[in-house]
Amino acid sequence: MFINNRLPIAKRIYFLAGILSSVLAQGQSLNQIGLTTLNALTTNLNGSGISVAQVEASLTTDSKTWEVNPANVGQPGSLFTYASGVGTSAVYPNTLGTNSWHAEDVGNNFYGQPNGVATNVAHVNNYEANYFLTTYVEVSSPPKPNAAVVNQSFSFGPLAVATQQQIDSFYDNAAVQNKIIFVSAADNYGTNAPNSTNVCAPGTAYNCISVGAYSGGIYYNSLGPTADNGRCKPDITALSGVTSFSTPQVAGAAAVLLQAALRGDGGSNTNAAFDLRTVKALLLNGAVKPVGWTNSNSSPLDARYGAGVVNVFNAYEQLAGGKHGYVTNTTVAVGGAHPPTGATGTVSVLSGWDFNTNTSGSFPSAFDAVDHYYFNATNQVKTASFTASATLVWNRQQNQSAINNLNLFLYNCANSNLVACSTSRVDNVEHLWLPKLPPGRYDLQVWKAGGSGIVSAAEPYALAWTFFSDTLVVGQSGTNTVLSWPAYPAGFQVEATTNLIAPVWSPNNRPPAIILTGSNGLILSGTNANQFFRLNWPNL
Repeated sequence: MFINNRLPIAKRIYFLAGILSSVLAQGQSLNQIGLTTLNALTTNLNGSGISVAQVEASLTTDSKTWEVNPANVGQPGSLFTYASGVGTSAVYPNTLGTNSWHAEDVGNNFYGQPNGVATNVAHVNNYEANYFLTTYVEVSSPPKPNAAVVNQSFSFGPLAVATQQQIDSFYDNAAVQNKIIFVSAADNYGTNAPNSTNVCAPGTAYNCISVGAYSGGIYYNSLGPTADNGRCKPDITALSGVTSFSTPQVAGAAAVLLQAALRGDGGSNTNAAFDLRTVKALLLNGAVKPVGWTNSNSSPLDARYGAGVVNVFNAYEQLAGGKHGYVTNTTVAVGGAHPPTGATGTVSVLSGWDFNTNTSGSFPSAFDAVDHYYFNATNQVKTASFTASATLVWNRQQNQSAINNLNLFLYNCANSNLVACSTSRVDNVEHLWLPKLPPGRYDLQVWKAGGSGIVSAAEPYALAWTFFSDTLVVGQSGTNTVLSWPAYPAGFQVEATTNLIAPVWSPNNRPPAIILTGSNGLILSGTNANQFFRLNWPNL
C-alpha cells in the first residue's frame, strides 16, 4: 500500500489544523443559505433520524485534542459516540482525548443548537482522523461507519499526484460500497502561494462533495482544478472565511435533504431520493451563483465557487418537485448526431429530479445512448425569459480508475439547434446554467458514450433541473408600496433606481423581506419621487 510512501497522516493533518488555529470561528447566515426560508415554509426539517459523523484531526501532536464537548454545541452527551485508535466511549469526558475548539466550531455549524443547519440529527459519531482513515477508508473492504453523512474539515495539503489519486480511490470506493456522503473541505486559499494552491485531498475525490468558503464577495478556498487531471473541484461553497466551517454547513444541508427523502418529501421512491448522487445533484443545482461565476462546456463548475453557494431551500424545492423519468431513449452511432426526436411527451414539472440508468453499447455492438427530457418553458407572460439550471451526477465506480463519459445537452425543439452543453471528459458532474433562456420547448439530454473506452454499459445517474421565470408584483396598501415575488427560488433581492435612462440599481435602504403565504413580501413607505424596481439574482 502507498501509505508507506507518504508522510504520516497525523503529521499532515496536524499541519493544517495548526494553520487554522489562528482563525476565529466564522458565523454563518442561515438566511443566505436558505435555512430560514426552509423552516418558514416546511415542518421539522432539521436532520431528524439521520446519523452523521464528524472526523476531526487533532490540534496537538499527541493525537489527543479532537473531541466535541456536547455542552459547547448545545447538545446532550447521549447524542455522541467517540472513537480513536485507543478505543471507543459513549460518555464525555473520556480517556480517549480532550476537547478541541476547532471540533466544536465545526459541530456548531453542522448540528449545534441553536444555529446549526441540522440541529436534530439522530447521532454524532466523533472520530479521530487517523483512526477513521485507517479503519473506514484506507482498507480494501472498508466497514460502514454508523453515519450517512461524514464531515471532514481537514486536508492532507499538497500531495504528489500519485498519492492524491490513491487517496481519492480509497474514498470513492468507500463512498460507493457503503453509500456514504463524504463532505470534505477543499483546503484554504493561501496555504501555499496565493492563487496557485490546487484543491487538496480528501476534497479531490470524485464521489465526495468538495466544499469551498465564500464571504463578503471573496472566496477563501483553494482553487480548482485538481492537480491530477484537471477536474472541477470544489463542487460547492458555503458562507465562511475558512473551509473548516463552510464544510459542515453543506454536510448539514445534506442531512436535511436525506431526512426529507426518507419521509417521502421527494416521492415514494425514497431509496432513489436518499442516494448520494441525488443529494449531490440537488445541492449543486440549487446553489446560488456569486457575482462573476463562470463555467464552460468542458469545465462545468467555477474554479473558485463550484456550482455556487449552497441554498438548502432551493435544493429542497427541487427534491419536492418529485422524481420524473425521461420521455424517451434513443441510440445513435458512436459520435453521431442526436437532435430532438420529435416526441410529444413532456416532463410535468419545471423543477424536479430523476434517478435513472443510461446504457450504451460496447464492441461489437457499439452505440451512444441518449435519455431525452422534454420541457415546455412557458408561463402567462409570453415574452418572459427563463433561467434554466441542470446538474448531472454519477459515481466513479468501485475499484475503477476511470469513469464513464456522460454529458448534458440542451436543444431547442423548434429548430433542433443546440442551446448549451456540458461535455467534460474528466468530471463525473455536468452542469448547465442559462440565465436568459427564451420561452419554448426544450430537450434536455443525458448522453452516454459507447464504444471501446467505456467502463461499463450501464451507468446509474442523478439529474436535477429547474426552469423558472420570476416576476416582481407591485401593489399598494394604504400609502405604502407592496412588492412581492415567489419564495422559490431563493436568492433574489429587490433593487431600485429613480430613472431608466441611466439607471443605477441599488438594494440599499430596504427593509428585510418577509415570507407571506409562500411569497416574499416587502413593504416600502410611499413617496412622490419616481421609483423603479427589479429582481436581481444572485443576492450574495
